[in-house]
Amino acid sequence: MAKPIEIGLVLEGDDARRFHKYMENPKITKEGRELIREAIKIAKKEKLYA
Repeated sequence: MAKPIEIGLVLEGDDARRFHKYMENPKITKEGRELIREAIKIAKKEKLYA
């Protein structure tokens, strides 16, 4: 049986607080939106997305 992969990354202190705050309200750039739209188009074309 395969062993689970352990990432080993642990955020502490201010880094952990900033990451948690970002994850509650992530910001997406215009370029990020365009990448997501392009990924959806490709997924639809390849019949990976309904």
